[in-house]
Amino acid sequence: MKLTIERAALLKALGHVQSAVERRNTIPILSNVLLSAERDRLTFSATDLDMEIIDEALAQVDQPGQITAPAHTLYEIVRKLPEGSDVSLSFTGEDPRLTVAAGRSRFNLPVLPAGDFPVMSSDGLSGRMSVDTGDLIRLIDKTRFAISAEETRYYLNGLYLHTVVEDGVQKLRAVATDGSRLALAEMPAPEGAAGSPGVIVPRKTIAEARRLLDDAGESVELQISPQKVRFDFGGAALTSKVIDGNFPDYARVIPKENTRIVTVDSKLFAQAVDRVATISAEKSRSVRMAVESGRCVLTVRNMEAGQAVEELEIDYDGDPFELSFNARYLLDITDQISAGGSAQLRFGGPNDPALVLDPADVDVQYILMPLRV
Repeated sequence: MKLTIERAALLKALGHVQSAVERRNTIPILSNVLLSAERDRLTFSATDLDMEIIDEALAQVDQPGQITAPAHTLYEIVRKLPEGSDVSLSFTGEDPRLTVAAGRSRFNLPVLPAGDFPVMSSDGLSGRMSVDTGDLIRLIDKTRFAISAEETRYYLNGLYLHTVVEDGVQKLRAVATDGSRLALAEMPAPEGAAGSPGVIVPRKTIAEARRLLDDAGESVELQISPQKVRFDFGGAALTSKVIDGNFPDYARVIPKENTRIVTVDSKLFAQAVDRVATISAEKSRSVRMAVESGRCVLTVRNMEAGQAVEELEIDYDGDPFELSFNARYLLDITDQISAGGSAQLRFGGPNDPALVLDPADVDVQYILMPLRV
């Protein structure tokens, strides 16, 4: 294999795929990236056996071939090469190393045979739907903060992507929950979505897909099967296994009878919560909300650090009530409210979940369980 490629193109493609590679691997070849040179392009593949990322870049290929090289090392080398330089990659059977050269720099990297590199099968992937890139970014950004990190409930360790029909309209919906909070965002279902199975896309896959979306075109091709999901970003593609489990019936926890409706400036509310939470106990992060007509009093009491109280104006005209919430969870939700807008908080009884809505985006809903203190 022998080729020359622009540093910028090489760095971009390596940057896309190398993040799929785990830093610590018990299987040596999983630390490598598969380089495949043919015709006028170089294709890159990296995998952790659960997820595979492929990208390609234009190159001047003098001799086609395949080899694998350490992904993170190769990426760091290319990152530190001078901007605008041309990079030469060459491998011959005579020297069992990949030679990377640019200007006066030269590196020799250990390699492993391309034939040993695991390739993820695309079996079962059928129906293809084209999703607007901006819409997919919105679905992910509005929900992924609520994905659970608790490994025991593995079926919550991802984003539940599925289609629903409401009032005769089919929608593509993303839901995430960790048991204490829930985030839901939806969009009109794209053509080809009908009949797609609901899948739980792992947290790491969602993070990598979101990163790749920044360099995607106007739309992304999405394929879903009961076992896998594939995102095609144009040049790059991500294929991943999905979580084998049943996502809980989240519709049951969405409040329908919350009649205490509070409207508040989301930015001012978040700032006030953040200030009083400064002295909250790290474990519970509890903030007490005392709501009455026209105002909300936020209180934090900490036996060691003292007490904080802040009052802010709200739009509410009803009976007084009090509830406690985790400050961090409140802030995570208010971060999702449209910039400069108001948030609508709907409350029920003292132990009922609160519903948070964004008047500027009717296709999102947030649920937050109160703390029992």
